[in-house]
Amino acid sequence: MKLIIQIPCYNEAESLPATIQALPAAIDGIRSIEYLVIDDGSSDDTLNVARACGVHHIIQMPRHSGLAAAFAFGLESCLKRGADIIVNTDADNQYNGDDIQHLVAPILAGQADIVIGDRGVATLQAFSPLKRSLQRFGSWVISHTSGVNTPDATSGFRALTRTAAIETMVLSQYSYTLETLIQAGSRRLSVAFVPIRTNPTTRPSRLMNNIPHYLANSLVTILRAYTMYRPLRVFTILGSIVTLAGILIGMRYVYFILIGQSGGKVQSLILAAVLLIVGFQIFMIGLLADLISFNRKILEEILFRIRRSELDSQDNSNSPVDGFANQK
Repeated sequence: MKLIIQIPCYNEAESLPATIQALPAAIDGIRSIEYLVIDDGSSDDTLNVARACGVHHIIQMPRHSGLAAAFAFGLESCLKRGADIIVNTDADNQYNGDDIQHLVAPILAGQADIVIGDRGVATLQAFSPLKRSLQRFGSWVISHTSGVNTPDATSGFRALTRTAAIETMVLSQYSYTLETLIQAGSRRLSVAFVPIRTNPTTRPSRLMNNIPHYLANSLVTILRAYTMYRPLRVFTILGSIVTLAGILIGMRYVYFILIGQSGGKVQSLILAAVLLIVGFQIFMIGLLADLISFNRKILEEILFRIRRSELDSQDNSNSPVDGFANQK
C-alpha cells in the first residue's frame, strides 16, 4: 500500500514546516509514505519552504484557484503518482499528524472508502459558541441531505481509497468538504468518522471571512450539490408547496361560494389556478431534471472508467507523470 499525504497550500510559509514535521514517516500496513504539496499560487515563500522541508512532490498551480480546486488537483496528482490511499490535511497544522494512522486504519481493514476526522465540533474550544452551533447545524443538514451520519461535515482531514478518489468530482469553487460528502452518499460509498485531535489555532480561517459569507457560500454549495444528485426530490418538494398553496386558496374560494359570498373573490380563483399550473410545471421540471441526472450519471461512469483505465495503463508502464505544474 502506498500512501500519499497531500497538503494544499496558499501562503503557508510560516506554518508549513511544523505541519510537515508532524507527518508520520511509517504506519503499520503501509509500504511507503510520500508527501505532496499543492502550491495554490502563493505569493510568499511557500514553494521554497516546501523544497527545504524535503517533501517528495511539489506541484504548482498557475494561479490562485481556491481550496476546492487545489484539493481536486491534488487528488489527481496523487492518483497519477500511484497512491493507493490519499490523506488530505491542512497546511496550517490544525490537525495532529499522529492521527493519520487512525484515519487510514478503517481503510486498511476494508471497512470504509472514505474516512473523515471528527474534531468534536460541539465541544471544540477553538470555535466560538456561535461557530460551534453553526457547525452542529451544518453537520445535521449534511447528514439528512447525504444520508451519511455526519458529526463533522467541514473537516478537511480525510483519507480516501484510490477508487473513492477516482470517483470524486469537485465542482464547487468554495470548498470541497460539503459537496464531496453529498456525492459520497449518492454513490453509496462507505464513509466513516474517527475522533481526532487538533492543535492550537495559528491564524484565522481564510475560508470563512465572516458568518454571513460562510452561511451564504455553504448554503449555495449544499443546494447545488443536493439538487444535482437528488433533483426529483427537490423539485417534488417545491412543486408540492406551490400546489398545496393553490389548493388552499382554491378551497377558500369554494368556501365563500358555499356561504354565498363569492362576489369579488375572483382574484383568489385566478391565483389558485396560477399556483396549480406553476406547481404542475415544477413537477414536470423535476421529471426532466431527473432524466438529465440519469444521463449525467452515465457520463460520470464513462469518465470514471476512462480515468481508471488511463491510471492503470500508466501504472503498468511506470511512466513518469508531471502536472501542468512543477514537480520536485
